[in-house]
Amino acid sequence: MAEPLIFEISRPGRCAATLPALDVPTTDLPAGLVREDLLLPEVGELDLVRHFTHLSQMNHGIDTGFYPLGSCTMKYNPRINEEMARLPGFAHLHPYQDEETVQGALCLMVYLQEFLKEIGGFAGVSLQPAAGAHGEFTGVLIMRAYHLDRGDVQRNVILVPDSAHGTNPATTTMSGLRVIEIPSDERGNVDLEALKAACQEHSDNLAGMMLTNPNTLGLFDEHVEEITRLVHEHGGLMYGDGANMNALLGVARPGDLGFDVLHYNLHKTFSTPHGGGGPGSGPVGVSEQLVEFLPAPLVAVDAERSDDEIEFYTLVTPAKTIGRIKSFYGHFGVMVRAYTYIRMLGAGGLRKAAEHAVLNANYIMSRVKDTYRVPQDRVCMHEFVCEGQFADAPGVHALDIAKRLMDYGFHPPTNYFPLIVHEALMIEPTETESKETLDAFAEALLRIAEEAHTDPDLLHEAPHNAPLRRLDEVRAAKELILRWEP
Repeated sequence: MAEPLIFEISRPGRCAATLPALDVPTTDLPAGLVREDLLLPEVGELDLVRHFTHLSQMNHGIDTGFYPLGSCTMKYNPRINEEMARLPGFAHLHPYQDEETVQGALCLMVYLQEFLKEIGGFAGVSLQPAAGAHGEFTGVLIMRAYHLDRGDVQRNVILVPDSAHGTNPATTTMSGLRVIEIPSDERGNVDLEALKAACQEHSDNLAGMMLTNPNTLGLFDEHVEEITRLVHEHGGLMYGDGANMNALLGVARPGDLGFDVLHYNLHKTFSTPHGGGGPGSGPVGVSEQLVEFLPAPLVAVDAERSDDEIEFYTLVTPAKTIGRIKSFYGHFGVMVRAYTYIRMLGAGGLRKAAEHAVLNANYIMSRVKDTYRVPQDRVCMHEFVCEGQFADAPGVHALDIAKRLMDYGFHPPTNYFPLIVHEALMIEPTETESKETLDAFAEALLRIAEEAHTDPDLLHEAPHNAPLRRLDEVRAAKELILRWEP
């Protein structure tokens, strides 16, 4: 049964809350701020609870099912993370408190900065950025500031592979720089000859390159050190999109591979629940030459106020900072979860997480690649991309397969991304799923492939068992209606 809108169960005079009596004098609201047409639902407490509980039960989440959303790392989030983030000493802090009263929080931030520096091989880290795309923007602003500080005002070109996240060209444009696209080769790497030609053509104007590694095909670029060397030879800086850092933990450090800047997704790699717009966190790590350009403030040890037994933590401003890019200090609750996750796993556990993420992705790929074409048939990293269409069933598309997966109880993988793969299905199982779950998902994909040949309309009309049938997604994207109106 369809869940009615909360406005449809509204009845005049009902109320779900009882407010305490005022303990301050009442004051009339200014006439200009009072309105009569504020349409809010009126429901009792029980109706309110049932309504939102029913809605939550219609949602798919990592606690209820497999979530192989490629490039999103929808891993299970250990409950100890949530318990630590809800400790009163963390949850009830206020950003305007004097630093003497928040030494525990500042200590956690210092340690998290150090952990991320070590994991990525960087000299400095800022925790301010609020999300991955925000971290990208911050990193490119740092790169731009570096060039301007050196007097290289003409360096305004950023090289971006054709397999990049869409945020990469968007970030470049928002930073006032110019995008030059670099194609991929047959093995899914950056095309070295095309890169050499672009570096040569734009040498005097090259600000840098943005590279996701592993890339959005789920492949580790086999020429990454050659790529970073080429860009550096022409005066550019290397930006690393850390969206896929889950495959590298404890195995490879981007800083050691030649990257100058990288953002981490704490909400992906370091286990904070996410989806539906947040919460996110995108700390940025930088090489030694860029530390003085990091956003302010950073957290550091105050040597003068420390003693042999207790360090005192304070906020500092780098000499050539690009300024503040987030109100206060970033998303602290996400920092607590990431710190807890790192401390619970330790160095060895982080490496095992990456190894199992890679193992799980390769296992699923090995089971389905004879049925679903994988354009680059080589060992993948934490995710892989296959084609969601069959030569002998041309009427079935990736969208049909994704919708049919919902009938089998699985959240669909990412569709139609990256754009360089025809009818792309991008699958990322993460390290937290069992072999039994992976087998069930692979079997569902194989059964759907059979259905595509024997009963294609079954796929065209899917989902059949979901709370809602197939929606008109094109219309929803073109005709945005984001609020209810009578």
